[in-house]
Amino acid sequence: MEAVHTATAFYRPFVSLPSFPTSVSTKLMYVSFHHSKHFPHFKPHKQFSVQASKNKHHEYSDNKTEELLKDRDDNPEGIDLGWLPVFPHVLTASMANFLFGYHIGVMNGPIVSVARELGFEGNSIIEGLVVSIFIAGAFIGSLASGFLVDKFGCRRTLQIDTVPLIIGAILSAEAHSVDQVLWGRFLVGLGIGVNTVLVPIYISEVAPTKYRGSLGSLCQIGTCLGIIASLFIAIPAENDPHWWRTMLYVASVPGFILTIGMQFAAESPRWLCKMGRLDDAKSIIRSLWGPTEVDSAIEEFLSVFNKDEGNINTTWSELFEESNYKVALIGGALFLLQQFAGINGVLYFSSLTFQDFGLSSAALASLYVGLTNFAGALSALYLIDKQGRRKLLIGSYIGMAVSMFLIVSAISFPDEDVSHNLSILGTLGYIYSFAVGAGPVTGIIIPELSSSRMRGKIMSFSFSVHWITVIV
Repeated sequence: MEAVHTATAFYRPFVSLPSFPTSVSTKLMYVSFHHSKHFPHFKPHKQFSVQASKNKHHEYSDNKTEELLKDRDDNPEGIDLGWLPVFPHVLTASMANFLFGYHIGVMNGPIVSVARELGFEGNSIIEGLVVSIFIAGAFIGSLASGFLVDKFGCRRTLQIDTVPLIIGAILSAEAHSVDQVLWGRFLVGLGIGVNTVLVPIYISEVAPTKYRGSLGSLCQIGTCLGIIASLFIAIPAENDPHWWRTMLYVASVPGFILTIGMQFAAESPRWLCKMGRLDDAKSIIRSLWGPTEVDSAIEEFLSVFNKDEGNINTTWSELFEESNYKVALIGGALFLLQQFAGINGVLYFSSLTFQDFGLSSAALASLYVGLTNFAGALSALYLIDKQGRRKLLIGSYIGMAVSMFLIVSAISFPDEDVSHNLSILGTLGYIYSFAVGAGPVTGIIIPELSSSRMRGKIMSFSFSVHWITVIV
């Protein structure tokens, strides 16, 4: 029987076996003679038919043979399209990361115009508060996200979460006082805090395991595109002092798109199974992962659920259990390392680096940074499932260390032109290295290490550490 497998595997790339009721051995003999012009020196070995006839009770049925060859016939080029069914759902969810990126960049340029119009120009404390209250809201949102996702599921929570995002954006755009701007930015931060936790969980539970890393990279890509979009839209702000209101109105549009889009997106099959909605879970697995994955996936989900003795409610105290605190510790440590590696400092001072190089436009300098970040995210999309999470993380931090060494060396370099070139190279190299590994992998690996039951709480804890380190 082993010979039959060998022969079938050998011929499969070249031919489609004829569809008539016959044994595997007969089919193999037919193929051998029928295609002998392609292999003039190849003679079929009698062992194929003899071995198959001796083991008739192990023969493949015709239906099974045709099923094994169906994928090859339908896809002669061998292109892997297994990611395609789930891609629209993941793309819709990553709109939340686009919003995250947009709100990161939306206040950086127009903050001077906002301060002038609302009467706090020159007050560095209020200016800093307008920017940082966003982070405070995100911290609270990240803590609340675990409860929301356990109760309502990813799909419904993403829709609910658009409410503070939309209201906050419109309130900020309509603001005529500092209080209104602060409340608007706080609401936006609240929504972003929930989304940054929710989207990696959603992708990890909806995407097939084989494509989870690549599809998870859409989080980083969405954030990069959001930053770039905010920089493009901010260009008229240099000549129009009231343009910042338009920018904040625009911020509400992706929220509406996300609300409508998630209405047609699939719910997490894990959450459906946990809620006892097995038929819905099977339907989604069948449409996104394929019919052959239904039974094994449901069996896996139920085994985890039964192990927890049907208790679907989770508490924060469970983070201290041995099976959970290690993952939570790893998640918190990865985000701590990610922020303390200096990414925020490099991004903040990148415009000054470009100004020293002779590029006076801060918006153009930020655009170069955004495009470099985007290029790194695209590289991660390609590499993450091929090289693995661990290699990408190690390589990313090595690249960041080398780039930081270039930046430091440029400060003391005697030749000014070479010094500026080294600064630019180090800055862009650092941002690219971050976007390839430390940026996307950190958010992807934590839900993969977490148990299905405690995933929401572990992600909430990890991202709360992230927002605390951002403030620090």
